[in-house]
Parts: sequence; C-alpha cells; structure tokens
Amino acid sequence: MTCDIGVIGLGVMGAALARNFHSRGLRVAGYNWEPEGAAAFEKQWGDARFAITSDYGAFVASLQTPRRIVVMVTAGAAVDAVLKALAPHLEPADIVVDGGNSLYTDTERRDAWCRAQGFHFVGMGVSGGEEGALLGPAMMPGGDREAWLRLQPVLEPAAAVSDSGPCVAWCGKGGAGHFVKTVHNGIEYGDMQLIAETWLLLRDGLGLTPSQQADVFAAWNRGPLASYLLELTSQIVDAADPRGHGALVSSVLDVAGSKGTGKWTVEAALNLGVPIPTITAAVEARALSAQKPVRAQVHAQYAPADVLLRDVTTAELADALFASRLMGWTQGFMLLQAASKAHGFETDLAAVARIWKAGCIIRAAWLDRVWQALRDQPDLAALPLDPGFQAELQAALPAWRKVVARAIEAGIAVPAMAASLTYFQGLTSVQGPAALIQAQRDAFGAHTYRRADAPDAAVHTRWLELSKV
Repeated sequence: MTCDIGVIGLGVMGAALARNFHSRGLRVAGYNWEPEGAAAFEKQWGDARFAITSDYGAFVASLQTPRRIVVMVTAGAAVDAVLKALAPHLEPADIVVDGGNSLYTDTERRDAWCRAQGFHFVGMGVSGGEEGALLGPAMMPGGDREAWLRLQPVLEPAAAVSDSGPCVAWCGKGGAGHFVKTVHNGIEYGDMQLIAETWLLLRDGLGLTPSQQADVFAAWNRGPLASYLLELTSQIVDAADPRGHGALVSSVLDVAGSKGTGKWTVEAALNLGVPIPTITAAVEARALSAQKPVRAQVHAQYAPADVLLRDVTTAELADALFASRLMGWTQGFMLLQAASKAHGFETDLAAVARIWKAGCIIRAAWLDRVWQALRDQPDLAALPLDPGFQAELQAALPAWRKVVARAIEAGIAVPAMAASLTYFQGLTSVQGPAALIQAQRDAFGAHTYRRADAPDAAVHTRWLELSKV
C-alpha cells in the first residue's frame, strides 16, 4: 500500500491525529519507536488503510512520493533524533512537519539542517488537545510556502472548520508556525488566569456556591465572553468530588503546572521589547502558586480578616473579565506583529485570528470580530483602537476599575486583572513617568535623552549643575 501521509509518534496526540487523517479517507503510515506501542495501535485501530511499523525504512517506503510526514513527539531532543534517523531515507522533495510544541528558534535551526540534507522542514503548531487532534484541531504551519501548498490538500480536511473555513493556514516563513503557537499558548495562560481570578472573586469575594458559580459562568458564556475556556469552567466548578467532599475543584491542590510555552512567550516579548504584562502576570502567578509552603507561612501572618467585595455585582465582574481578556489578546497580537516585522515572518494576523475561531483552546466568539478588524485594517496598531471594541471597552471601564480596586481593598490577589488594567492605563497615558527615567539615566550615566521639542537629536545635560537643591 502507498500511503498519503505518515505520522511518527503514536502517543496520545499522534495516535489521535493519525486517526483523524484516516477518518478523512486518507491512507496513513504510522511509526512508533516502541514496537509495543505500534502493536497496540494496530490492534485497536488497524485496518487496510493503516500501515503501522517500528522500522523507519519500512515507514518511509510505504509513503507515496513526494512524502508528507508529521512528527508528533516530545519537543526537544526527540525531534532532532527523529530527523537524524529519517534523513538517510528521504528524497529532496519530501516534507517533514514537526507538530509538537517546539521553540521557534529550534524550528529555524532544524529548517537549516534539513535544507542542508536536501528535504523540506515545516514547524506547525497544533492546538485542541487530544479531542481536537482526533476531530479537527487548529493547525499553524510555517516555513517554506511551497511545502505548505503540498501539505494543504491533507491538512485542510483534517482541520477544525468554522464558518470562515478550515482552521489551518500558512503562518509565515521560518519558525513562524511555532511562534504563532507559542503566542496562542501565552494568550491561553492569560485567559486561564483571568478566569481563575474571576472565579476567586465569585467564590471568596461574593461568597457564591459552586452551583451559583457554574450558573454565572454559563450565563456569561451565552454573551460576549463566550469561549471554550469559559464553557469548560462552567462545567468544572460544580463537578462533584467522587470522594464526597463537595465540589472537586475545592480538593485540587492549589499549585498550577506548566510546560514552558508561557515562559517562551514572555522571553520572546522581552527580546522584542513588547510589553505583555497580562501574560507575564499569568506566568508568574503559576510560579508563585508553586511556592505553597511559603504562601502558607505568610498567610498565617498577614491573611485579611474579611475578603468580601463591597457592592460588586456579577455584571461588573463580567465587564472586568471582558476588558482584562481583551488586553491579553491585544498584547498577543502586538507581539505577533512585532515578531513578524523583526524576523521577516510575513505573518497574516487576520489569518491567524481566523484559524483560531475553532478547534483550538482559546477559541472564542469575539475572534470573528478580531478577524474582521484585522482583515479590514491590516495595520491596526492595537485591538482597542477598533471602533467596535472601543465602544465596549469604554462601557466596561468603570466596572473594571471598581472590581480591581475592591479586590485590592479586600486583600484578594488578582495579578493578571490588575496588570491588564495598569497596561490599559499606560496605553492611554500620553505623559507617563518615562521622562524622569530618561533624566535619571542621563544624570547618573550620561546615557542622553531626547527633547520633546526636538525628538531627533540626542542630548546630554549636566543635571546636577542645574539643580536648585
């Protein structure tokens, strides 16, 4: 049998994606380095349109040329090992796709290596978890556009579909595909933290029961806040503990895990000089959650006596959540825009918004509006400048400020929500504190500054000689 596409790595995601391709009528070659894993897949799912093996030579030989191969192994050294094992068996027109969560700089290094070996390499972000991989994920391929055109006939049928088409598109040159996925995950970090902070305000600040919390989230999910993560949250918060201890979420250890993509987003933003405080606060909140023993000690000394929010309604919380999430998304798209310019990715931001409309973890109702805004205004500097979002943000601003202020008064930590508001206040501030910082730098280190009335010229002043103190 000659197969249409091959999948290397038949773990949770790889097996689901292989079955997805198969369900679209494709003939699928599968490779797993552990013979037991290959045999288990063959036993459970095998049929005449699957060719499963633990031999690279047999795997490559089973594919029609030019070959299309998707690698679904753990990011890092495992990807390099697969490429080195594959290289002797491949021909110049063959394409190898890394579908894992790889760092985009690793993708660019691998692309150069594969070009030297004579075959194509594509870094592709895949979002949607196991269910998405099986039923239709959002896929973000980057790299060689010619390779994308040859992948398109097999990727489009396997992708999630929104009312705007298949949720897969070329995301740009080089490591753009994995960079877009990294930013997707950074936005995801921010959304999750903001929803969790809002849950804390509902639970501790308003004293709502798990059932009431679920009702609030479900109601919000029928409006402008509608999204997969909000829907998921509405189903989680009142899920019963199988051990009979009330809501299961109350028995979960208050320590959040991570796999590093949020950190990569923050590092990339720092390197490019793009502020993403909502996402940074979310990453740092997870790190702080890991310091559980220290938190317990400090709590014993400084815990507030009363954490109830004063005169805050659930409608005001909804406004604060909406505005805060919009800031996280604004930061993510500004980072994508800056990276595309700095690295020459040529990323189409409107296309990114379109392919996130279904299949991926951050899919949300407002993505249709984000897509339309970026499609109609390709050079839109920031989402709050879009007229539609501007009106809603103005309406939400009083409640947003009130909620953050009341949370701080009550001693409830809302780092991402507060960071979002502070970021927005900074965006709206024409005269901030940077003038004094530049004066300080010039005074102690002769770093120079630029005058507002002559911004093109660097100036140094002996400040202390002018001081009246």
